[in-house]
Amino acid sequence: MSTLPAAFIGHGNPMNALETNRFTDAWAALGRAVGTPRAVLAISAHWYIAATAVTAMARPRTIHDFFGFPQALFEFEYPAPGLPALAEEVATAAAPDWVGADHDSWGLDHGTWSVLTHMFPDANVPVVQLSVNAAQPLEYHVGLGRKLAPLREQGIFIVASGNVVHNLRRMDFSLEGRGYDWAERFDAAVTAAMTSDPSSLASLAGHPDYALAVPTPDHYLPAAYLAGLAEVAGEPCAVLAEGCELGGISMTSFSVGLSG
Repeated sequence: MSTLPAAFIGHGNPMNALETNRFTDAWAALGRAVGTPRAVLAISAHWYIAATAVTAMARPRTIHDFFGFPQALFEFEYPAPGLPALAEEVATAAAPDWVGADHDSWGLDHGTWSVLTHMFPDANVPVVQLSVNAAQPLEYHVGLGRKLAPLREQGIFIVASGNVVHNLRRMDFSLEGRGYDWAERFDAAVTAAMTSDPSSLASLAGHPDYALAVPTPDHYLPAAYLAGLAEVAGEPCAVLAEGCELGGISMTSFSVGLSG
């Protein structure tokens, strides 16, 4: 079995699930390139808890973890099956770090399904979601990404979903298709790191625009998983799509192994 690509997706607005734009077109193209994997391991910014856990149910529910959006978005369902066996494989790969098995509390949140609905619109690929451990530093997440790398050789497509820049309090709906200067600068710095030396991602905590671009780490940490995967692959990341939206959001996305 060939090694599957891995990706970090800037998922942005949940409405991307229902819309077609240059970002969703890039996600759809990625899905076509991947084909039909054995399963997807999704690492979403929206399952941000003080533990490392993985969904282990046969039928994960679609979670509508937002408010203030059109009713059509709350009615959206992504009925992909789960794969409990993959939950066990993730726990084995992460050892000796502990990974809990979630049988009933979570499911697939919009960081996962708003992206996968474009990659695998038939919802016929099993999906398992991994939490982002809020109690651990960035280096832990890079290291866990390294540990998960062998799963790519077992037919698992690893997708991390977040945003390089995610400052909702600074959003400006008049800034469609662009970001504030500080957002653009930090997005460019992360792109330079990921496409040249992903191991340098941690050093960007010292970037002068970090505090504005990353007011909370939840959306930034998923990129650390791709950095770890890229280190194991021995190659830099490639840009899938790039650009900022509404001032304080980056939709920039990266992949590893797409041309392999």
